[in-house]
Amino acid sequence: MTLVDTPRPTSTPLGGPTLAQERRLVTSIPGPKSRLLSERKAQAVSAGVGISLPVYVVAAGGGVLVDVDGNSLIDLGSGIAVTGVGNSAPRVVEAVAAQLAQFTHTCFTVAPYDSYIEVAEALNRLTPGNHAKRSVLFNSGAEAVENAVKIARHFTGKQAIVAFDHAYHGRTNLTMGLTAKNQPYKNGFGPFAPEVYRAPMSYPLRDGGLDGVTAATRAISQIEKQIGASNLAAIIIEPIQGEGGFIVPAPGFLATLLAWCRANEVVFIADEIQTGFARTGHMFACEYEGIVPDLICTAKGIAGGLPLSAVTGRADIMDSPQAGGLGGTYGGNPLACAAALATIDTYEAEHLVERAADIGTIMGERLRALAAADPRIGEVRGRGAMMAIELVDPATGEPDAALTGRVIAASHAQGVILLGCGTYGNVIRFLPPLSIPDALLLEGLQVLAEALAAESAAA
Repeated sequence: MTLVDTPRPTSTPLGGPTLAQERRLVTSIPGPKSRLLSERKAQAVSAGVGISLPVYVVAAGGGVLVDVDGNSLIDLGSGIAVTGVGNSAPRVVEAVAAQLAQFTHTCFTVAPYDSYIEVAEALNRLTPGNHAKRSVLFNSGAEAVENAVKIARHFTGKQAIVAFDHAYHGRTNLTMGLTAKNQPYKNGFGPFAPEVYRAPMSYPLRDGGLDGVTAATRAISQIEKQIGASNLAAIIIEPIQGEGGFIVPAPGFLATLLAWCRANEVVFIADEIQTGFARTGHMFACEYEGIVPDLICTAKGIAGGLPLSAVTGRADIMDSPQAGGLGGTYGGNPLACAAALATIDTYEAEHLVERAADIGTIMGERLRALAAADPRIGEVRGRGAMMAIELVDPATGEPDAALTGRVIAASHAQGVILLGCGTYGNVIRFLPPLSIPDALLLEGLQVLAEALAAESAAA
């Protein structure tokens, strides 16, 4: 770590001028200018908008964020898996600038433009399955989930929806109902949309080592008893749960659920909002088990940081709603579409699926080495550039949220951006941009190791 005050131009694996790829602390974290901005935030922004790390960013690229005080922080969060291609990726910047000079908005449902069609074509090509597909574009992940539910209900003529324990699907009324975690996402915001039910998830660390098929059979039994397939429009599931704790279901869990859905005319919706677009070492996490969902929701990594989401799925299901039943003023905004096309081009041209797998190898080896020496790490899990550690009381195996919070805070103070998650608040997740250099990634993991060691010494 250097103590240089001025960012220096350099290059990243994706090419193009960017910021010096270094951790650099010139003030405490947060620094004085960030603290002043936090005071302004408190006077201007709803207190309901929380902040994980109150440093205010002026530049970002590669694997770093630079704040108003001149600190350069290692980014292991990617804006919650959004900037997979890195901040200000050259292709994205060029494409958005060109579109900005042409026009910013017409509303696709009023006067359309070809980039919306091109994004839909790309999604139809990239998502799992060789069947005929259609896509529709929106703005946020929650909006995609809501519309997937709308489409499934319209197609089946049924109303009930099943989500799973530890699920996170958004913060709108319907998606809060689908989300499992009460605090902070649901507390005090009800009542929620009706006809939403919950089934048990496969959580290998905490369900007694239940194999995937048995865990799915347990969930199906509950669904059949409490709801009935004749009333069920869809199940929705994250192939790897995000906010719930980066839970990777046991092999066979997803495939068994999918087979039951197909046998019972229930739409299988995969929420790949956090797992999609090269994040896990495949373009989509469903590919690990050969899962072909009926509908797939995407967002986050789709457009290099611009707001865009989508539902892609079987043509007969997607074509079911009447004309005018789907859409929205900003859905598929031309700037976001330009960004998405450039982002997809970057994933493919720069071989970022393979890069995510390489990052997963680096993180997995380092995290597993830490776990072998530290019984407080109950599990290392994840795929590709979507990894996590679950921290526990080594004597009981119970979640240790307090330790998790202290380790994250200590890492923040040393200039490494980490994010927590998990139903029990005891999971640290790692979502580095795929543009991060190896040396910077390893340095960030070393800071984590030092924070864990300091906690051990203080105990």
